[in-house]
Amino acid sequence: MTCALITLSLSACIPDGFCSQASDNTDHLIQVGDIKMGYRIYGNGYPVVMIMGYGSTMRLWEPVLIRSLSSNNKLIIFDNRGMGDTESGQRPFSIEQFADDTAGLMDALDIRQAHVLGWSMGAQIAEEVALRHPGKVNKLILYAAHCNANLFPPKHEVIQKLTDTSGSPQEQGMRFISTLFPPEWLKDSQERIKEIFYRPLGSIPPETMNKQSMAIGTWKGCCDRLGEIKNSTLVITGADDMLVPPQNAHYLAEKIPNARLVSYENGGHGLMFQYPEKFSEKVIDFLK
Repeated sequence: MTCALITLSLSACIPDGFCSQASDNTDHLIQVGDIKMGYRIYGNGYPVVMIMGYGSTMRLWEPVLIRSLSSNNKLIIFDNRGMGDTESGQRPFSIEQFADDTAGLMDALDIRQAHVLGWSMGAQIAEEVALRHPGKVNKLILYAAHCNANLFPPKHEVIQKLTDTSGSPQEQGMRFISTLFPPEWLKDSQERIKEIFYRPLGSIPPETMNKQSMAIGTWKGCCDRLGEIKNSTLVITGADDMLVPPQNAHYLAEKIPNARLVSYENGGHGLMFQYPEKFSEKVIDFLK
């Protein structure tokens, strides 16, 4: 069993009361294929599309990253199928379908081409966008990415922690959060954890999480197609990522022809929350 089969809900550990939103809270809906998709736009300039990962909504993006990228770009964030304000529709959930949803959103917004950034499951989607819709992607940023979940999987004890359903929802949620960050950073950063997770994230239906999990688990990967990605690509990893071990990023950087690798020492799966300024600066420098 891999992290692809995890169905633990992030919403279990998010009480009301804390909110750390970016400056623009305007939600929009637009028809994309068989669904209405929820999205937000920040700033002006060349478009950047960010694809959220497993089990959450666009409201989880790090506000520093949103502010930094939108200062010189038109930044588009959105909810994946079945999450937040986006409808589930009738089509089967798959990484390929999520990629087509992303491309469809760009079409609906009259965006011919954009830089694309994906985090975790969102990075898998971004890979498929680049492969299925190559003309729509300019520069590609793959954060906490792999091309096949079984190539360099997480350790068994990490899977045990994620699949442990004992205890209260709060305890289950904190076990999940503990896999996102290195232990020492987590111990010293409880207030920061509240800023990140103790805020309204919108609708996170358990049935959608199950469908997302199955979509990850049934994705055949793209390791044998990485050479087809011709985009200038930035691969970002945390050296202490427990969920998507950094060996995955090294593999991607070796196999994608125009890729460069950035590894953050003491960085976990949630490294954009640990080092938001450094993370944002690296992304902005790459996109210049």
